[in-house]
Amino acid sequence: MAAALGAAAVLLIVLALLPWQPLATLDTDVASALHAAALDNPGVTRANRVLSDWVWDPWAFRLLVAVVVGWLLWRGERPLGWWLAGTVLVGSGLQQGLKAALARERPQWREPVDSAHYAAMPSGHTMTAALVCVVLLWLWRERGLPAGETRWRSAAVVACVFVAGVAFTRVWLGVHWLTDTLVGVLLGTALGLASAAAWAALRAGERLPAPSAGNAPRER
Repeated sequence: MAAALGAAAVLLIVLALLPWQPLATLDTDVASALHAAALDNPGVTRANRVLSDWVWDPWAFRLLVAVVVGWLLWRGERPLGWWLAGTVLVGSGLQQGLKAALARERPQWREPVDSAHYAAMPSGHTMTAALVCVVLLWLWRERGLPAGETRWRSAAVVACVFVAGVAFTRVWLGVHWLTDTLVGVLLGTALGLASAAAWAALRAGERLPAPSAGNAPRER
């Protein structure tokens, strides 16, 4: 799944930067429509700025991860804690590296409602949100926290709503194209799944059941 999502992200990047005309038209149409709506609805725009700059800011998600890492270290689960921290750091480095390499310009408006730094693709907000949500949902299952399948699925739905909300606010505020946010979601999800898969592979030996006395190999 991680490989498939990563490949989809690469394909979307290539099509967006060529540019492939149908995708370029979609980007322009969505950005223009939402920017017009943002100008016509200043109250909604202010709410989106609060959500984007505070509630769903990348540093808010990183702070949440820092709290979880601290909890894991306090429990004595140092390898898992550092693995989680390392995953988020790799995500931040990959995000900034791609921004510098792709150097895609952000939308330009005569009457901007917000501003942002660095290049446009991938969206750092959506990539960070997707990555953090995926690794925290995986951690929930990995540690077998008391919640039950229904609560875990509910949390997964909330995470999807959060990530979609982050993507929407960035396009509404006119600081990203739609494809920037989609690439961010794909890459963040792919990295989170790859991290979970790598952890499972590294720790597979510890999950093997110890041989029972009846199944123990006999000496000859």
